[in-house]
Amino acid sequence: MASKLTRGVAVAAAIAAFLLLAASGPSVRFDLLGYRWGFTLFVWAFYAGLAAAMLAVAVLAWPAARARGIGLPVTCLILGLAVAYVPFQFRQAARAVPPINDITTDTEDPPQYMTGRKPYPGAEFARQQRAAYPDIVPSVVYLPRAQAFARASLAAEAMGWEVVGRDAAAGTLEAVDTTKWFGFRDDIAIRVTASGEGQARIDIRSKSRVGRSDLGTNADRIRAYIQRLK
Repeated sequence: MASKLTRGVAVAAAIAAFLLLAASGPSVRFDLLGYRWGFTLFVWAFYAGLAAAMLAVAVLAWPAARARGIGLPVTCLILGLAVAYVPFQFRQAARAVPPINDITTDTEDPPQYMTGRKPYPGAEFARQQRAAYPDIVPSVVYLPRAQAFARASLAAEAMGWEVVGRDAAAGTLEAVDTTKWFGFRDDIAIRVTASGEGQARIDIRSKSRVGRSDLGTNADRIRAYIQRLK
């Protein structure tokens, strides 16, 4: 009787873990829940997945329970571990990067946003960025400024970003990118300036609207954009 109950609880925990994980992102993306609640579901999914895996191991270690068949507990074990792995990796990524969410190729004079005032956090953010992401630097292209701005605009569109502001005369562009799982909308500012004869310098700033840590998303976005430019 006890083995049957344990098996049933393992199945329930595995299903609950999967549903919690599946709901965590879309519930935030479609404004059904606030992002803090989305993160809470994410955490609950981890613990439910871990519980499902542990119960499945207990069932597999119980001879009387194994006699009923191992297919279901093995499925619960695999599903529980798979679900728990996603939040675990999320947590590991957060620990591997500094708790900052505003990254730029120019920490001394960051590109400014055209559609709203978003002040740069200051020297402490800049210090942490330089320590964690020393490769985030301006991109220099061997093109006149006007052509460089055209390339910068095309690259932004090719990234799939929503361009919300563009001023070719000033050499500035603003865009919004939406993260895949939670649907967070991050703001991007691009500035193109002349840099010597026949050259232009392209600076980019990427800032998250919510949270303090971005798990490295903004730095990865800037790297991908610079690679696209090249």
